[in-house]
Amino acid sequence: MAVDRAATGNDNRTGDRTADRTARLLRPQRRISPLTFRILAVNLLALGFLAGGILYIDQYQETMIRARIEALVKDARVMAGALGEAATVTTDRTELRRKPAEQIIARVVGVTKNRTRLFRLDGKLWIDSRNIAVDQSVIIDKLSARTGWHRFWDGMVYSILDMLDNLRQQKKLALYHEIRPQTAAHYPEVMAALDGNTGYRIRRLSDGADIITVATPVQRFHRVLGALLLSANTRDIKLAVQQTRLTFLRFFGIVLLVTLLLSFFLARTIVRPILRLASAADRISAGTHTGADIPDYSARNDEVGDLSRSLKDMTLTLARQIDAVAAFAADVSHELKNPLTSLRSAVETLSLARTEDAKTKLLDIIAEDVGRLDRLISDISNASRLDAEISRNPMREVNLKPLLETLVDLYDSSQSAEIPTLHLLCTAPGKKLDTVFRVRGLEGQLGQLFRNLIDNAISFSHRDGDIRIMLGQTRDMIQVTIEDDGPGIPEDRLEDIFDRFYSERPQAEAFGKHSGLGLSICKQITEAHGGIIIAENRKQGGARFIVQLPRLPDRPEAAS
Repeated sequence: MAVDRAATGNDNRTGDRTADRTARLLRPQRRISPLTFRILAVNLLALGFLAGGILYIDQYQETMIRARIEALVKDARVMAGALGEAATVTTDRTELRRKPAEQIIARVVGVTKNRTRLFRLDGKLWIDSRNIAVDQSVIIDKLSARTGWHRFWDGMVYSILDMLDNLRQQKKLALYHEIRPQTAAHYPEVMAALDGNTGYRIRRLSDGADIITVATPVQRFHRVLGALLLSANTRDIKLAVQQTRLTFLRFFGIVLLVTLLLSFFLARTIVRPILRLASAADRISAGTHTGADIPDYSARNDEVGDLSRSLKDMTLTLARQIDAVAAFAADVSHELKNPLTSLRSAVETLSLARTEDAKTKLLDIIAEDVGRLDRLISDISNASRLDAEISRNPMREVNLKPLLETLVDLYDSSQSAEIPTLHLLCTAPGKKLDTVFRVRGLEGQLGQLFRNLIDNAISFSHRDGDIRIMLGQTRDMIQVTIEDDGPGIPEDRLEDIFDRFYSERPQAEAFGKHSGLGLSICKQITEAHGGIIIAENRKQGGARFIVQLPRLPDRPEAAS
């Protein structure tokens, strides 16, 4: 039953992982990308401020209407003054004469083109410029009807203009209409003029245009003789404003079209590559993608190109890590199998041993195999933990000189009688040593690197020999060289010694004392710090290991 439950648990976990992968792949299919929508929203928002500028044309219209009112008031007062002076009977009798008044009105209206009406004191309409300007006629030209697209465009444009006009109207204007016969009572501004005040009114015509009426009293010697009413429509102002709005709308339409095209182009050049990269990443996480055919945008000199390069590098690094883990697992299983096979054979033979010497020998073999397994498991654990420590811990500035001095003092104080003599040589003429040998890294891992190399040199050297540790620098690198007087390394194995579980030990050394991971760990630490490690043989005999790490620039005080 326990086996069945375990199998069921494994099946459930496998099903969960498959469901998670499927969920990642089945992303919602959107008709429009949220990023595209944001790009459009931002661009259209900025364009909206430009569109809001069309409302400021109303100020231009209000200014023109105000100027028209002021001009009408000025014309009305000038004409009223002329009528008061020239159209009266005598200086004693202050009555308006019709004939001179008609002549003055006709002469002025011919210039100003404003309809002029003169009301008597009793409120009746006395003179209307429409009745005396017989030389003016209205000519109606019938325009040809526009059809098709032009008709649709005109209708849409006029609808927009009417909508903008309706937005402009802050208050409802009274509709202008004339009642026959006309009297002063029909016009409040005329009634005010008969009382000696000048006033104006704005009303709405049936075609949507406005009409301005200005009334002013006609006086002589401060006596009101009548009321003069001037009126003018604002069709020309409305036409000018509509033309300005139409020009603005055309410009706005062009800018809107260009903005939409640029927004979609920008979204296409950003969103589509990101979606393709995201889909490739999903397929990689689902295990259906090797990463070799990730969309390549590295030629683009922008953030999308950076993202593409980063994803490719990350995928290749991940693939290398997976291959390394698989290879490491295979190597571990192979290395563990040898002592386990020997241990099993010894255990199986122990029960068949007949003498105490045979049993003791078998027990010694078992103890050696257990010790070998313990060393292997410890070294394997350290090697497995190394990558995580390097990736998780932040690298800091490390001065290699005090680090190596501490290691040499530690070996001298603890094993001076059992190991060769260690010599630390620093070559940095004319510079402060505490500021020259600086690298960026993890001090614990760098210490492990040099301990492994020193231990390796000690294991191949005689007790009365010498081990030289030389610390120097090139232009861009810090170099640490460790030399011994041992037998050296076979020339065809100078690269193989850095492989995992490879061991090239002296013949006098007992088998199984080393796991073969020491130099592999050294190479792993060196490459993680951006450096290189080289093994070579000395001409005088012995081996030489050279470690080069990127050098940090000197501090200003160190160079002074």
